[in-house]
Amino acid sequence: MASESGKLWGGRFVGAVDPIMEKFNSSITYDRHLWEVDVQGSKAYSRGLEKAGLLTKAEMDRILQGLDKVAEEWAQGTFKLHPNDEDIHTANERRLKELIGETAGKLHTGRSRNDQVVTDLRLWMRQTCSKLSALLWALIKTMVDRAEAERDILFPGYTHLQRAQPIRWSHWILSHAVALTRDSERLLEVQKRINVLPLGSGAIAGNPLGVDRELLRAELNFGAITLNSMDATSERDFVAEFLFWASLCMTHLSRMAEDLILYGTKEFSFVQLSDAYSTGSSLMPQKKNPDSLELIRSKAGRVFGRCAGLLMTLKGLPSTYNKDLQEDKEAVFEVSETMSAVLQVATGVISTLQIHRENMAQALSPDMLATDLAYYLVRKGMPFRQAHEASGKAVFMAETKGVALNQLSLQELQTISPLFSGDVSRVWDYGHSVEQYGALGGTARSSVDWQISQVRALLQAQQS
Repeated sequence: MASESGKLWGGRFVGAVDPIMEKFNSSITYDRHLWEVDVQGSKAYSRGLEKAGLLTKAEMDRILQGLDKVAEEWAQGTFKLHPNDEDIHTANERRLKELIGETAGKLHTGRSRNDQVVTDLRLWMRQTCSKLSALLWALIKTMVDRAEAERDILFPGYTHLQRAQPIRWSHWILSHAVALTRDSERLLEVQKRINVLPLGSGAIAGNPLGVDRELLRAELNFGAITLNSMDATSERDFVAEFLFWASLCMTHLSRMAEDLILYGTKEFSFVQLSDAYSTGSSLMPQKKNPDSLELIRSKAGRVFGRCAGLLMTLKGLPSTYNKDLQEDKEAVFEVSETMSAVLQVATGVISTLQIHRENMAQALSPDMLATDLAYYLVRKGMPFRQAHEASGKAVFMAETKGVALNQLSLQELQTISPLFSGDVSRVWDYGHSVEQYGALGGTARSSVDWQISQVRALLQAQQS
């Protein structure tokens, strides 16, 4: 139990801690987020102590009732922190002693803050992964619903930011939705690795008092038990994986935001953001700025920084617990909050986005069908490399004459290859162009329908 200094470790020390060091060492300003799971873990541990014969049934009941009162105070916002509460564990144990007396001192028997804090963090992150998964599923579903409703709209696809080939608007939406399904799958995998119990590992060597870790695992609904007590208290792979997951997910969301920012400019005018996700200029009344998308793009940098920062913290640590690991929680809390906000805003943006299908159609141009012209010759039996060269010559001829590619006469095309005939006119139909890409994964209607069904099936499988 805490010494007269109020510290869980105070018995070894004489004199006061420097106030600057006190503040520097404290984590209560942010690890208070763990209050609920800290109580949850302590209740499970008290049951483990009772089974091991280290608490009587009456003592366990008194501790459980006291912890319920502690939780009630946190939930109601009446819990009062003291200056000596350096972390959530100290605060809760101090308050427990005030409520039930010296029996509270038995709760920490055989337990270290080293295994206590990592248990709390795993419990908290397990819950957070479930919440973020639900938000990610909502975003993907919104995108797929939109893709299904607007699958007959065509617009230019781009490579190198140059007009490339006609595609379905839905094909673009699904390209980003599919990336997010991988993020969803990864998050579930990270959650499985989070769901491993470290409690019962002590500070470094394990638990010498016969505490049943399998009981603790069942009480806290963990999927497995850590294998090595030294590793259990110090490894933060699961934190690094979570931060990397968030970084990769933000990469995908930032790329989608960048596309939409471009598509929303006057130069493109393909889409328009809802007023609910835009802001104006303090100087220029005509401006409608895509701040929601720009902030999604910028938040990616913050998340990347947290991931890189934790890896730099971990890479030089000696074995077992070091106070450097206190840095993990702020990163997790900040990134979790950021991801929650970003996913909700992205869902709102996609669900309210207005598209200008006329502008999309007008942006299609015959030069985007140059590849189709080559495929026309391929279907006539010409090797692709020769067909590619012939199509390139047609493009050059049109540019030289100052006309669109589809305005070259049949006679002019036949000077390039005698395989051109009257049916070449079919090449200049944008609808025909997208429909030829019927292989699975392509932009044809049948393939887009298949993609939609596949993404829906993936979501259903993940949610089950």
